[in-house]
Amino acid sequence: MKLNTDFVAWFRSVAPYVNAFRGKTFVVAFGGEVVADGKFVELVHDLNLLASLGVRLVLVHGARPQIEVRLQEHKLQTAYVKGMRVTDAATLQCVKESVGRVRVEIEALLSMGLPNSPMANAAIRVASGNFVTARPVGVVEGVDLMHTGEVRKVDAAAIRSRLEQGEVALLSPLGYSPTGEIFNLTLENVAAAAAIALNAEKLIFLMDTAGIEEKSPGKPGKFPRELTVAESKALLARLTDRPAKLFDDVRLYLPCALQACEGGVARVHLISRHVDGAVLQELFTHDGIGSMISQGPLQALRNAGVEDVGGILQLIEPLEAKGVLVRRNRELLEMEISRFVVLEHDRMIVACAALYPFPDEKASELACLAVHPDYRNAGYGDTLLKHIEAKAKTQGSKKLFVLTTGAAHWFVERGFEETGVEKLPKAKQGLYNYRRRSKVFVKKL
Repeated sequence: MKLNTDFVAWFRSVAPYVNAFRGKTFVVAFGGEVVADGKFVELVHDLNLLASLGVRLVLVHGARPQIEVRLQEHKLQTAYVKGMRVTDAATLQCVKESVGRVRVEIEALLSMGLPNSPMANAAIRVASGNFVTARPVGVVEGVDLMHTGEVRKVDAAAIRSRLEQGEVALLSPLGYSPTGEIFNLTLENVAAAAAIALNAEKLIFLMDTAGIEEKSPGKPGKFPRELTVAESKALLARLTDRPAKLFDDVRLYLPCALQACEGGVARVHLISRHVDGAVLQELFTHDGIGSMISQGPLQALRNAGVEDVGGILQLIEPLEAKGVLVRRNRELLEMEISRFVVLEHDRMIVACAALYPFPDEKASELACLAVHPDYRNAGYGDTLLKHIEAKAKTQGSKKLFVLTTGAAHWFVERGFEETGVEKLPKAKQGLYNYRRRSKVFVKKL
């Protein structure tokens, strides 16, 4: 039987995400354009896959293009203030009609069970209702926005009860007041408020751009893959006086993305609605396909624990198979786990190293230094080496040695000098494997 190694490698790379996402709440926000241009069918397939993996989904839809069409039919014109539509009584009637039609269409598409598709035999139950309480925005820049509102409260308990029953919650850009009034809301306001209220793991915005792009005439769009809240605020501050430099979607969604992160949402993703499978590519690949905002840095260097054994094995096994690292079985790794440090990127172990002290000779060994192939040449190895050197110093070591078969130049470039086996601590000399013929390098601390 021929083994499809690419498929096996892919499946193994996806497994950590599947385990991490199961039971978590994701809020997915998309404009009415996704429904209008027929792209929602592909998105439905991806959402169904997420639901089948145990992800709790809350969908927030917009209806701006549908509202514009309805207004044109009635020969009505409206103005915008800071991205919000001025909603008078006539406009509100068009808003209600358009939102209702879009919501019904979405519910119909979520009910599909087409053969030979990811929706085959699917039974997604959709829950929608008066989950959002709103209040009027009032007067902005001297303009009364009338029936335009903002979220006052999201009924998180009601939504959670639906999610716990395996239903997908669908929120529309309408809110209701305790006195029975209806307010026109923005999709991004509803999405951010819902994500915060539900303590969602992720908030995902589907946009026209590939990520947080800046307008650069004549140049291909470049955008950051990962940003912290602080970095995103600095970007916005830099472009405050130049709003034309930001695409409309980014200008509208980025402030709400920051609000969500500061309100407790772990990750906010801004991705293109034009790429088939964009949601899956963003969530289940190392690099993603759009821009991600997190509360703080994604990298974390820490001491390893028994719960990290599986991740370390997955990282070092390919190198062991090539003979680059000495083989360690799970039992040995569990016994020596206190010697290891790991470097995480977005809660995935991407690098590791171990330190073995020889106190009688004031020396320490750096062992099992490994970096995931997707994260090499990013300085992770240097970060680990610096940490190991500092740790060895605190333990009283005067020199750090390493045995390697294929990374000699890397260590030489970082101050190590080649030496002989006889320079190793006596205990280590007795364990030296002459069949591997590893080179010995030493660095004074």
